[in-house]
Amino acid sequence: RTIGDRIGEAKASGNLGNTLKILGQFDEAVVCCQRHLDISQEQGDKVGEARALYNIGNVYHAKGKHLSWNMAQDPGCLSQEVKDTLQKASEYYERNLSLVKELGDRAAQGRAYGNLGNTQYLLGNFSEAIAFHKERLAIAKEFGDKAAERRAYSNLGNAHIFLGRFDISAEYYKKTLQLSRQLKDQAVEAQACYSLGNTCTLLQDYERAIEYHLKHLVIAQELGDR
Repeated sequence: RTIGDRIGEAKASGNLGNTLKILGQFDEAVVCCQRHLDISQEQGDKVGEARALYNIGNVYHAKGKHLSWNMAQDPGCLSQEVKDTLQKASEYYERNLSLVKELGDRAAQGRAYGNLGNTQYLLGNFSEAIAFHKERLAIAKEFGDKAAERRAYSNLGNAHIFLGRFDISAEYYKKTLQLSRQLKDQAVEAQACYSLGNTCTLLQDYERAIEYHLKHLVIAQELGDR
Protein backbone atom coordinates (compact mmCIF):
# COMPACT_ATOMS: atom_id res chain seq x y z
CA ARG A 1 0.00 0.00 0.00
CA THR A 2 2.82 2.41 0.90
CA ILE A 3 4.41 2.05 -2.54
CA GLY A 4 1.04 1.98 -4.33
CA ASP A 5 1.51 -1.56 -5.67
CA ARG A 6 -2.16 -2.50 -6.21
CA ILE A 7 -1.50 -5.97 -7.66
CA GLY A 8 0.85 -6.74 -4.74
CA GLU A 9 -1.83 -5.58 -2.30
CA ALA A 10 -4.39 -7.80 -4.03
CA LYS A 11 -2.12 -10.87 -3.79
CA ALA A 12 -1.30 -10.16 -0.15
CA SER A 13 -5.02 -9.85 0.64
CA GLY A 14 -5.65 -13.18 -1.10
CA ASN A 15 -2.88 -14.86 0.90
CA LEU A 16 -4.33 -13.45 4.12
CA GLY A 17 -7.75 -14.77 3.12
CA ASN A 18 -6.40 -18.28 2.50
CA THR A 19 -4.55 -18.28 5.82
CA LEU A 20 -7.63 -17.09 7.74
CA LYS A 21 -9.64 -19.85 6.03
CA ILE A 22 -7.21 -22.48 7.36
CA LEU A 23 -7.55 -20.92 10.84
CA GLY A 24 -11.34 -21.32 10.53
CA GLN A 25 -11.95 -17.54 10.56
CA PHE A 26 -14.25 -17.72 7.56
CA ASP A 27 -15.97 -14.33 7.70
CA GLU A 28 -12.65 -12.44 7.95
CA ALA A 29 -11.29 -14.66 5.16
CA VAL A 30 -14.14 -13.64 2.85
CA VAL A 31 -13.39 -9.94 3.46
CA CYS A 32 -9.71 -10.39 2.47
CA CYS A 33 -10.52 -12.54 -0.58
CA GLN A 34 -13.17 -10.03 -1.66
CA ARG A 35 -10.49 -7.32 -1.50
CA HIS A 36 -8.29 -9.48 -3.76
CA LEU A 37 -11.25 -9.77 -6.16
CA ASP A 38 -12.11 -6.04 -6.13
CA ILE A 39 -8.53 -4.90 -6.81
CA SER A 40 -8.02 -7.54 -9.53
CA GLN A 41 -11.19 -6.36 -11.30
CA GLU A 42 -10.19 -2.72 -10.90
CA GLN A 43 -6.74 -3.50 -12.42
CA GLY A 44 -8.20 -5.67 -15.21
CA ASP A 45 -6.14 -8.61 -13.90
CA LYS A 46 -8.18 -11.58 -15.20
CA VAL A 47 -5.86 -14.23 -13.74
CA GLY A 48 -5.99 -12.56 -10.32
CA GLU A 49 -9.76 -12.25 -10.61
CA ALA A 50 -10.13 -15.97 -11.40
CA ARG A 51 -7.89 -16.88 -8.47
CA ALA A 52 -9.89 -14.64 -6.11
CA LEU A 53 -13.22 -16.14 -7.24
CA TYR A 54 -11.81 -19.63 -6.66
CA ASN A 55 -10.50 -18.67 -3.22
CA ILE A 56 -13.85 -17.19 -2.14
CA GLY A 57 -15.52 -20.39 -3.31
CA ASN A 58 -13.04 -22.34 -1.18
CA VAL A 59 -13.80 -20.24 1.91
CA TYR A 60 -17.56 -20.82 1.62
CA HIS A 61 -16.95 -24.50 0.81
CA ALA A 62 -14.78 -24.91 3.93
CA LYS A 63 -17.29 -22.99 6.04
CA GLY A 64 -20.16 -25.17 4.78
CA LYS A 65 -18.22 -28.37 5.51
CA HIS A 66 -17.24 -27.06 8.94
CA LEU A 67 -20.86 -26.23 9.80
CA SER A 68 -22.18 -29.57 8.52
CA TRP A 69 -19.52 -31.59 10.40
CA ASN A 70 -20.79 -30.02 13.61
CA MET A 71 -24.25 -31.34 12.75
CA ALA A 72 -23.13 -34.73 11.36
CA GLN A 73 -25.72 -35.08 8.61
CA ASP A 74 -25.95 -37.04 5.37
CA PRO A 75 -25.46 -35.18 2.07
CA GLY A 76 -28.63 -33.33 1.17
CA CYS A 77 -30.06 -33.22 4.75
CA LEU A 78 -28.66 -29.83 5.66
CA SER A 79 -29.73 -26.81 7.67
CA GLN A 80 -30.65 -23.67 5.71
CA GLU A 81 -27.42 -21.94 6.82
CA VAL A 82 -25.28 -24.78 5.47
CA LYS A 83 -27.27 -24.89 2.22
CA ASP A 84 -26.90 -21.13 1.70
CA THR A 85 -23.16 -21.30 2.40
CA LEU A 86 -22.58 -24.19 -0.02
CA GLN A 87 -24.78 -22.49 -2.61
CA LYS A 88 -22.52 -19.41 -2.38
CA ALA A 89 -19.45 -21.63 -2.80
CA SER A 90 -21.06 -23.11 -5.91
CA GLU A 91 -21.82 -19.67 -7.36
CA TYR A 92 -18.21 -18.51 -6.95
CA TYR A 93 -16.88 -21.75 -8.47
CA GLU A 94 -19.27 -21.22 -11.44
CA ARG A 95 -17.96 -17.68 -11.92
CA ASN A 96 -14.39 -18.97 -11.66
CA LEU A 97 -15.15 -21.70 -14.20
CA SER A 98 -16.53 -19.33 -16.82
CA LEU A 99 -13.50 -17.04 -16.40
CA VAL A 100 -10.88 -19.83 -16.64
CA LYS A 101 -12.70 -21.13 -19.72
CA GLU A 102 -12.32 -17.66 -21.23
CA LEU A 103 -8.60 -17.76 -20.27
CA GLY A 104 -8.26 -21.29 -21.72
CA ASP A 105 -6.77 -22.64 -18.48
CA ARG A 106 -7.68 -26.35 -18.57
CA ALA A 107 -5.99 -27.26 -15.28
CA ALA A 108 -7.98 -24.57 -13.45
CA GLN A 109 -11.16 -25.80 -15.15
CA GLY A 110 -10.45 -29.25 -13.75
CA ARG A 111 -10.15 -27.86 -10.21
CA ALA A 112 -13.39 -25.88 -10.60
CA TYR A 113 -15.30 -28.92 -11.90
CA GLY A 114 -14.04 -31.06 -9.01
CA ASN A 115 -15.10 -28.50 -6.41
CA LEU A 116 -18.47 -27.94 -8.09
CA GLY A 117 -19.00 -31.70 -7.98
CA ASN A 118 -18.16 -31.76 -4.27
CA THR A 119 -20.45 -28.85 -3.35
CA GLN A 120 -23.36 -30.27 -5.38
CA TYR A 121 -22.82 -33.65 -3.70
CA LEU A 122 -23.03 -32.06 -0.24
CA LEU A 123 -26.19 -30.21 -1.33
CA GLY A 124 -27.71 -33.57 -2.30
CA ASN A 125 -27.79 -32.72 -6.04
CA PHE A 126 -26.27 -36.04 -7.06
CA SER A 127 -27.01 -35.94 -10.81
CA GLU A 128 -25.38 -32.49 -11.07
CA ALA A 129 -22.44 -33.73 -8.99
CA ILE A 130 -21.97 -36.65 -11.41
CA ALA A 131 -21.96 -34.33 -14.44
CA PHE A 132 -19.26 -32.14 -12.84
CA HIS A 133 -17.12 -35.10 -11.71
CA LYS A 134 -17.25 -36.57 -15.23
CA GLU A 135 -15.84 -33.29 -16.56
CA ARG A 136 -13.19 -33.42 -13.83
CA LEU A 137 -12.33 -36.98 -14.83
CA ALA A 138 -11.91 -36.06 -18.50
CA ILE A 139 -9.49 -33.23 -17.69
CA ALA A 140 -7.54 -35.39 -15.22
CA LYS A 141 -7.07 -37.99 -17.99
CA GLU A 142 -6.05 -35.25 -20.43
CA PHE A 143 -3.25 -34.21 -18.04
CA GLY A 144 -2.35 -37.76 -16.98
CA ASP A 145 -3.09 -36.66 -13.41
CA LYS A 146 -3.62 -40.06 -11.78
CA ALA A 147 -4.34 -38.70 -8.30
CA ALA A 148 -7.12 -36.41 -9.61
CA GLU A 149 -8.45 -39.25 -11.77
CA ARG A 150 -8.58 -41.48 -8.69
CA ARG A 151 -10.47 -38.83 -6.69
CA ALA A 152 -12.96 -38.38 -9.54
CA TYR A 153 -13.69 -42.14 -9.68
CA SER A 154 -14.18 -42.18 -5.92
CA ASN A 155 -16.54 -39.18 -6.03
CA LEU A 156 -18.50 -40.68 -8.94
CA GLY A 157 -18.89 -43.91 -6.97
CA ASN A 158 -20.17 -42.01 -3.92
CA ALA A 159 -22.73 -40.01 -5.91
CA HIS A 160 -24.13 -43.08 -7.71
CA ILE A 161 -24.70 -44.80 -4.35
CA PHE A 162 -27.19 -42.07 -3.39
CA LEU A 163 -29.04 -42.55 -6.70
CA GLY A 164 -29.32 -46.29 -5.92
CA ARG A 165 -27.07 -47.25 -8.86
CA PHE A 166 -24.95 -49.68 -6.86
CA ASP A 167 -23.60 -51.61 -9.86
CA ILE A 168 -22.26 -48.40 -11.46
CA SER A 169 -20.78 -47.38 -8.08
CA ALA A 170 -18.98 -50.71 -7.84
CA GLU A 171 -17.37 -50.15 -11.26
CA TYR A 172 -16.11 -46.70 -10.23
CA TYR A 173 -14.81 -48.00 -6.90
CA LYS A 174 -12.94 -50.80 -8.74
CA LYS A 175 -11.22 -48.14 -10.85
CA THR A 176 -10.43 -46.23 -7.65
CA LEU A 177 -8.89 -49.39 -6.21
CA GLN A 178 -6.79 -50.04 -9.35
CA LEU A 179 -5.42 -46.51 -9.36
CA SER A 180 -4.72 -46.45 -5.61
CA ARG A 181 -2.56 -49.57 -6.14
CA GLN A 182 -0.78 -47.92 -9.08
CA LEU A 183 -0.17 -44.86 -6.90
CA LYS A 184 0.94 -47.13 -4.01
CA ASP A 185 -1.41 -45.28 -1.66
CA GLN A 186 -2.41 -47.86 0.92
CA ALA A 187 -4.77 -45.65 2.92
CA VAL A 188 -6.78 -44.91 -0.24
CA GLU A 189 -6.63 -48.58 -1.24
CA ALA A 190 -8.14 -49.50 2.14
CA GLN A 191 -10.86 -46.86 1.69
CA ALA A 192 -11.70 -48.26 -1.77
CA CYS A 193 -11.93 -51.81 -0.35
CA TYR A 194 -14.25 -50.51 2.38
CA SER A 195 -16.49 -48.77 -0.20
CA LEU A 196 -16.53 -51.88 -2.38
CA GLY A 197 -17.40 -54.05 0.62
CA ASN A 198 -20.37 -51.84 1.46
CA THR A 199 -21.48 -51.65 -2.20
CA CYS A 200 -21.30 -55.45 -2.60
CA THR A 201 -23.45 -55.74 0.54
CA LEU A 202 -26.03 -53.41 -1.07
CA LEU A 203 -25.85 -55.61 -4.20
CA GLN A 204 -26.37 -58.65 -1.89
CA ASP A 205 -23.08 -60.17 -3.12
CA TYR A 206 -22.00 -61.13 0.41
CA GLU A 207 -19.04 -63.35 -0.57
CA ARG A 208 -17.38 -60.47 -2.43
CA ALA A 209 -18.30 -58.06 0.36
CA ILE A 210 -16.43 -60.25 2.86
CA GLU A 211 -13.37 -60.41 0.56
CA TYR A 212 -13.21 -56.61 0.30
CA HIS A 213 -13.78 -56.03 4.02
CA LEU A 214 -11.00 -58.53 4.83
CA LYS A 215 -8.63 -56.65 2.48
CA HIS A 216 -9.62 -53.42 4.23
CA LEU A 217 -8.92 -55.04 7.60
CA VAL A 218 -5.48 -56.32 6.55
CA ILE A 219 -4.36 -52.89 5.29
CA ALA A 220 -5.76 -51.16 8.40
CA GLN A 221 -3.73 -53.57 10.53
CA GLU A 222 -0.59 -53.02 8.38
CA LEU A 223 -0.96 -49.25 8.78
CA GLY A 224 -1.63 -49.60 12.52
CA ASP A 225 -4.84 -47.61 11.98
CA ARG A 226 -6.94 -48.47 15.05
